[in-house]
Amino acid sequence: MFRNIKAVVVLLLLGTFGMNAQNKVPVYLDDKKPIQERVEDALARMTLEEKVAMVHAQSKFSSPGVPRLGIPEFWMTDGPHGIRSEVLWDEWDQAGWTNDSCIAFPALTALAATWNKELSSLYGKSIGEEARYRNKTVLLGPGVNIYRSPLNGRNFEYMGEDPFLASKMVVPYIKGVQQNGVAACVKHFALNNQETNRHTVNVNVDDRALYEIYLPAFKAAVQEGDAWTIMGSYNKYKGQPNCHNEFLLNDILRGEWGFKGAVVADWGGVSNTRQAITNGLDMEFGTWTNGLSAGTSNAYQNYYLAKPYLDLIKSGEVGTKELDQKIRNILRLAFLTTMDKNRPYGSFGTEEHGLAGRKIAEEGIVLLQNKNNILPINLNKTKKIAVIGENAIKMMTVGGGSSSLKAKYEISPLDGLKKRVGTQAEVIYARGYVGDAEGNYNGVVSGQDLSEKRPADQLLAEAIDVAKKADIVLFVGGLNKSNYQDAEGVDRLGLELPYNQDKIITELLKVNKNLVFINISGNAVAMPWVNEVPGIVQGWFLGSETGNALASVLVGDANPSGKLPFTFPVKLKDNGAHALGEFPGKEEVTYNESIFVGYRWADKQKVKPLFSFGHGLSYTTFQYGKVTADAKTITVADKITFTVKVKNTGTKDGSETVQLYISDLKSSLPRPIKELKGFEKVNLKAGEEKTVSITVDKAALSFFDPVKHDWVAEPGDFEALIGASSTDIKTKVKFTLK
Repeated sequence: MFRNIKAVVVLLLLGTFGMNAQNKVPVYLDDKKPIQERVEDALARMTLEEKVAMVHAQSKFSSPGVPRLGIPEFWMTDGPHGIRSEVLWDEWDQAGWTNDSCIAFPALTALAATWNKELSSLYGKSIGEEARYRNKTVLLGPGVNIYRSPLNGRNFEYMGEDPFLASKMVVPYIKGVQQNGVAACVKHFALNNQETNRHTVNVNVDDRALYEIYLPAFKAAVQEGDAWTIMGSYNKYKGQPNCHNEFLLNDILRGEWGFKGAVVADWGGVSNTRQAITNGLDMEFGTWTNGLSAGTSNAYQNYYLAKPYLDLIKSGEVGTKELDQKIRNILRLAFLTTMDKNRPYGSFGTEEHGLAGRKIAEEGIVLLQNKNNILPINLNKTKKIAVIGENAIKMMTVGGGSSSLKAKYEISPLDGLKKRVGTQAEVIYARGYVGDAEGNYNGVVSGQDLSEKRPADQLLAEAIDVAKKADIVLFVGGLNKSNYQDAEGVDRLGLELPYNQDKIITELLKVNKNLVFINISGNAVAMPWVNEVPGIVQGWFLGSETGNALASVLVGDANPSGKLPFTFPVKLKDNGAHALGEFPGKEEVTYNESIFVGYRWADKQKVKPLFSFGHGLSYTTFQYGKVTADAKTITVADKITFTVKVKNTGTKDGSETVQLYISDLKSSLPRPIKELKGFEKVNLKAGEEKTVSITVDKAALSFFDPVKHDWVAEPGDFEALIGASSTDIKTKVKFTLK
């Protein structure tokens, strides 16, 4: 009897130990453990087949997790300006959801034009919340490819021509997105500076230009922004496609910068299994863009990193070392996003996000020219406002390629102005020209009917008649998101305005000199009539709140404070890429202008821009004091601080962006005349004065030495220049590096 009781107790104890063993949380599910330990534990539990499945897509925008282990799928979404509407599993066609209409935020050129790091953070936080609410793992953006030519059809998605400005603006965006448990995917790495032949063109660029101009924003995204993913670009560098490029991905991104995240291929950017295995790629997407063109029941199994990869492993031709590292990178992504228990829930299509977009839009709008203070419109004296131009009514959230959106709403410039003006003045509209009446882009249908039966001469006559009767004419023109304008996949054909807009503007000026040109675009345009038009506003693509933001600036509710993130050349030949004949190239393109991009080229060639990098006017005026430095001589270990007083000498509250440029007065290698190395946006009430300080270290003095393959700060004399733009230098001070 006693023996039987003893046996039962032993069995009970064994059962309890077994239960405890079963209830013990696996390391990979224990969020108290370091991510690295969790990754290794999950990796050890995965089968070969599960690993291979994880490195390639299973649908248009998703890749598998590991259901057996409770690791969720990974869902990607375009894009940098709003959360793309849902498409079908295997096709680009719309899925027909009724709850996927997003807030459209301003294009990234507009964000860059704010020169406001806090607004970049707000942008990232807001769009990250929208992505999280839609249960996305990765937001495919932001884009930081440098504005090399004004003809690049995708410039509107990027942050301008200057690597320092792009670096400082991209970091808060990334952090804002990722605080929502959604990964930012910084794109397109690298040298993707044109759309022509983008899948095949091989870029030839010297190391100085690569490191000083085209890579810094990506480096900042990795080392300062801690971006969890990076997207490779379609083009080639050193003959290798950049989605599996050993020089960019292994040597620079992971080797020199220490990137620990996942590299995602651009859709259809993979073309070689062995390169994709060894050269740093982690996740393959979009290899056959309709998902099923391989003629098999599951085309995804025939992706370069799918069955072909599995077959190579099983045959012994390749090992699993690279595969395991890919899985580590992807699992890390999972633990930072879908497997984070504290991940917030996000929000979508909210009033708060609309207001965030409006604030960014208002600060991004750039007042380029304001002769005789034609702006803001004085509603106490103005009785009739003529609004002319198709862009006053055309939806711009739809079109442009992968960033095309199904917006919850979009307020047009005309509607925004009418709403703001109300009964204070009469607003009369004439179309003036027909641009693109199409309303279906990339599967998203705008619902607008812009068809027009009247001939061009009749539309012009109507516009002239309307302009004659008005106190002020607002011509809302520029570009749109149709092919060969601001659109993915193709570049612009020229710098001039399309649809005969120059002629229309010239004819309108004959009957009314009080004309303001509002340029809706993500690119510079030629303005042959610039000396005759008193008011010029850069209006960008401003998203859902376009009309409200523009109206606010035009009537003076908001004081414009935007500054250009790129140079407006008078003509194409004033741009380095075009002056030297290498845009867009054919199968090869050589960046002959090297480091002399944008204002660096204009300075070097003593070319006067139409509007300079960093330029932007206000409805008030600012006075700069004399800049001082806290040291006359420094060593490479020191920092140096420059201080200047700025006073609002006008009658309106306003904001000014104080820009610091550094000039190396004598160097062993050619250097730009000056380079942006600091900026601060300061808000000043009428009559108020503030002291602005900007601190730099040796990085601001350094250039990349291609022989040493390192950054070098040469001893000698330097000059710090403080300006309101790259050509409006207010004060300067010399200092010496020992």
